[in-house]
Parts: sequence; C-alpha cells; structure tokens
Amino acid sequence: MTQTASLATRFAPMLAPLAAAVLALSVITPRGDAEAARAATYFADLIQRTRGLTLSVREGRAPARGAIIFRRAQTAAADAYSLKVTDRGAEISANDFGGLLYGAVSLWQLATTEEGHGPAVIHAVSIQDAPRFTWRGLMLDSARHYQSPEFIKGFIDWMAVHKFNVFHWHLTDDQAWRLEIKRYPRLTEIGGWRVPAGAAAQSDIDPATGRPRLYGGVYSQETVREIVAYAAARNIVVMPEVDVPGHASAAIAAYPELGVTDAPGSAVPAVPADWGVYPTLFNAEESTLVFLENVLDEVVDLFPSEYVHLGGDEAVKDEWKASPRTQQRMRELGVADEEKLQSWMIARLEKHLNDKGRRMIGWDEILEGGINPNASVMSWRGVAGAIEAARLGHDTVLSPAPVLYFDNRQSANDGAPGRGFVVSLEDVYRFDPAPDELTPEQVKHVLGVQANLFTEHMRTQDRVEYMAFPRAAAIAEVAWTGHDRMNWDDFRQRLNPQLARYRALGIEYATTGLEPTPALPADGQQRHSYQLKLCTEGLALSLIDDWPLEGDRPVFLVDIMNPCWTYQAADLSGGKSIEVAVGQVPFNFQIGADKEKIKFSAPRTAEGELEVRIDGCDGEPALVLPLKAAAANPGVTVLTGQLPDVAGRHDVCLRFAVSGPDPIWAVDWVRIGAAR
Repeated sequence: MTQTASLATRFAPMLAPLAAAVLALSVITPRGDAEAARAATYFADLIQRTRGLTLSVREGRAPARGAIIFRRAQTAAADAYSLKVTDRGAEISANDFGGLLYGAVSLWQLATTEEGHGPAVIHAVSIQDAPRFTWRGLMLDSARHYQSPEFIKGFIDWMAVHKFNVFHWHLTDDQAWRLEIKRYPRLTEIGGWRVPAGAAAQSDIDPATGRPRLYGGVYSQETVREIVAYAAARNIVVMPEVDVPGHASAAIAAYPELGVTDAPGSAVPAVPADWGVYPTLFNAEESTLVFLENVLDEVVDLFPSEYVHLGGDEAVKDEWKASPRTQQRMRELGVADEEKLQSWMIARLEKHLNDKGRRMIGWDEILEGGINPNASVMSWRGVAGAIEAARLGHDTVLSPAPVLYFDNRQSANDGAPGRGFVVSLEDVYRFDPAPDELTPEQVKHVLGVQANLFTEHMRTQDRVEYMAFPRAAAIAEVAWTGHDRMNWDDFRQRLNPQLARYRALGIEYATTGLEPTPALPADGQQRHSYQLKLCTEGLALSLIDDWPLEGDRPVFLVDIMNPCWTYQAADLSGGKSIEVAVGQVPFNFQIGADKEKIKFSAPRTAEGELEVRIDGCDGEPALVLPLKAAAANPGVTVLTGQLPDVAGRHDVCLRFAVSGPDPIWAVDWVRIGAAR
C-alpha cells in the first residue's frame, strides 16, 4: 500500500500489468448512487479529453473482469479512498463523494503517465490514500480584473484534477464590486465598472457616452448559482470574500453614505483605478452595519459554504481618526481605539453570520484589537498570524506572502507582469504549512493551506493560467501529502507527465521556471528590463504598459520607489553605441506618504531626460538622452546615443531625470552595440 500525491500518483507494481484496453472497459457504479455516477462520469470525461477514448458509465453489477468499478466503503477521513488495479480491472472505494472523485483522478493520472491518445497501460497497484489537510485552496481575485464565467468554470475544473477543494472567490475591493446584490443594485451598476489608469484609457472615448470607456463586469446571482453548483459537482466549495471595513471604495462610490463623510478628502466620486492600500473605510453607523448585514443575507443565500470571508486586512484608520462623528461613535460604543472599532464591526457581522449557521474567516489583521472565539484566521503576513491564532485556539489557514502569492514572478528569467519578487516552483513545493513553533495540539488548528492569485498584474485570463500553473501543482501536493514524504527531485520527475496533462487539457502553463536561467544576452543583443539589475528593490514590480489598447503590451521590470537599472559588465572599449527602449506607465499606486520618498535628478527640460552613467549611479552622467520624443509617444520609444571610450568592462547605470513619479518612466530593453 502507498499514499498518493496530488500531482501524479506514486504507485507500487504488484502482480502483472493491466493492459489498458480502456476503450473496451465499462465504468460501473452502484444502483441509485448519484455521487458515484458523478465521479465516474467525471473520470470518463477526463479520459475522453486527454486520451480520446469513450467509456460507457452505467449502474449495476460488474462483470468478472475488464471493468472500472466505483464502490462505497467505510473510510476514516474525509476525501479518503482506496484504489486497486489488478489483471481483472480497477476498483475505487470511498465513503464520500470527495473520495470517489479523487480516486477517479488518481486512476486518470495512472492512465496518463505517458503522453498520447488511445489505450494506456496501467500497472497493478494498491493505494490507500487520504489528504493531509481538509482545506486545500486557491484564491482568485475577480475584483481587480473580471474573468468570464466560462473561464472560472474551467479554472474550477483544473482545481479538481489537483484535488483542491476550496475556491476562495475575491469579489469586492476598491477597484470593483462584482457580486450582484438585488437589494442594492448600484453596487454593481456603479461599483462594477471603472476607467483604467493612464492616458491611453482616458483617450478611449465611448461614442455612446462621450466619456472614457468603462472597464469591468459583474456576476449576476444566476451566474453565481451556476458556478457554485459547477464547483460542488467537483467537490469544491466556493467561499466568497466581502471586504470590511477597508477595500471599500467601489461600494462607497455606489453608496456615498457608507463612507466616513466628515473626514477630509474622504469622498469617492468614482470607482478608482489605483493599486495599493486606500484609506477609504466604511463608517461605523448603525445604518451601515444594517446595510452590510443585508448584503450578507444575500451572500449566504448564494453560497452554501461553511465559511464567509470578511477581509479585515489593510484597513488604514486615518479617516476614522480624522472623523469627529467616528470618534463620537467610538464613545457611544465604549471602544477604546480604532483597532477596537474594527474588531467591534467584524464581531457584529460575525454574529450575524453565526446566526445564519455560518462561520467567519478573515485575514490575520482581525487578530488586532481582539477576536471572537469562533473566528478563524487566514494568515497572509507570513506565518506569524497562524501561529498566534493556533496558540489562542482559533482555526487557521496558511496563505503567507510572498511564497503563496502567485502574483510574484516565477523565475529571474520571467518577463511576465507581476510583483518583482521571485517565488519559484521549488519555493512553493518546500513550504510546510505546519510551523515548527506549534505544539502537536496547536497544529490541529491548522485547517490547511491556500495560494492566492491577486490579479492587479494579471489583466487577462491567460495571464492567470500562466501565473497559476505549474505552481498550483506544487501547493496541491503540499496540501495533500505528509511533509515527511515530500521529495523535490521525485516531484520534478513526476511533473513531466503532469505538463503533458496540462497540454491535453489546454492549460497555458509557465515554462520559465522549469529550465535553467540562460546566460545574459551578449553585448550587441537586447537585454530586456528583467535581464538588467535593478539598482534597488524597494517596491519592484513587473508592470504592463497601458498602451496599446488592444493586443500585446510591453512589460517593464521597475522599482517604482527608484526607477534605475544597471547593464552589467558591458565592454566599452573603443566607445560603443547604446540604444535604450523606454516607455511610460501611470503611477497608479496608493502607497501613502512613501510616495514622497521617490526622488529624481532635476530635469534639464520640461519632458526630462534619461541619464547614463558608468561604474555607479551618482556623479555626472556620461550621456544624457532627451525624452521629448518619448513623451509624445504613448508606446515604446528607442533612444540612441554614443558611450565614451572606456577600456574594459563596466557597469552602465540608467536612470531618469524627471519632475516626478507620474508617469513612471521605465526601460524596456537596452542594446550596447559595436565600436564607432
């Protein structure tokens, strides 16, 4: 007997191979067992999609040999199953739907260890399998960028073949409110749409309105019910997130009375398009709490999940501190400070959920200011929140940044949009969701693990796929397999057939982290921004250009706190030509007072210049390239010049002299050419 991994089944050969004349096999389920029939049909569909074979699924008695049989059997754990393959056929036994489904997935994995269509050979094997954790999740942010219902269903399908069982759906944030609430229609009529940041979007005029074209989308309640049912048919619970009290700008744009109206600068005239942390908060009035309770009533009617996520993260309290009415409200409620006020709001809404038979989970900030005994914590600021929660007796889910934030780049050779930090496939695989600091009793409060796809830098659906896979395979195995049985070298070997499955299923996975980083392009060849060295990494981001409106856009790796790059070890002997492709993107980042820390050299002209220095980024530049032509071009502009004759190899520093950080000037690529 052996345990499987979620990625691809480990198996032990027994008697003799079962020649997989799968084409001739029938799939048998118990009479009247709808769940077994659903699991069997799912297996048959996977075989059809990946091997092109059509299997018949029927109820009744199994033949003596040559069948795939689904049976009910007592198992100790949820989602556990037994899988046996002999020369007579295959048998999947489980006590619940999850076990039947995951047994089917493992059998499909065994049938697809080699790429190709037609019959497959499955060796004899006996497996007793159960997951390590009950919470095996992925979070998809549909607030920053809307994904179609068809894509989300496909994403749920891909989750199922990795044995994930929680789809955390991030539906509200500053930049959009996506979920239809019938009692408050303006939440989606206004809150579901925005004008993207940047001059390109501002110039895209909608002829119907004479104003910049709105970007967005919403999910009707009918669509949500379809998605929830689709997920349930794959043993996946859809857990919604409604952010409180921060990340509230879209809701307040729709219903201004929900905001802190007496705080200076608190008005939200339209749904904003900046990324980062806004100071905008819901107010603490009774009418606003009733509003939120009414919203939650519709949420729990749509989502049967045990948990509802209430956010609670990144709630900057400046508006509350500046609001006389909020300070008076705190005195009325008898709360000592703004952190306690947030705890009071969360507790009020948690009780409302509890009264509806649901539980609340929130990001680890809900630990600040006190937390109700029944609340659960999702730890994102590292693992400290999970440790504190478990020690206090609260259930917790490990979802820490940066390692489980899949908006980070996958390798240093990855030119895709995202955060500049690199989280490799191996980094994800080696993460252990059971911190050493916890006792065995405290570890029982660790429900499981979840990776997050925040989509600020994933504008398109194919980009979500690219950033999710194959790293999703690594976290799936972390969630399923005991830590003592994790083996990176073995995983990496088993990844090859998994990638073949991806190709058969049409998953557009990333390849950048699967191969050694290539050598840097030689002098005379282009080095893209991600192949240059950032001078600093205060807030490194891989930013997609806002131009062109349609089609592929350049991507710039830039530290927005210090836009500066170094071309390392360039041979400048004899003097060399230099070409630098530069572009500009809007500074749409809410970073508070940190924006004042961004400094530039004084520009010589209104448009500014690109300054080129040798062997350091200080002192007088060796070359100054005016930005006048580039400032008039919304796309990428190539600047050219001549570098001085300096014998040997030298680092070449590139930085901008401009009047401020908006727009962000960035380097797309550099080429240092032949001697003049």
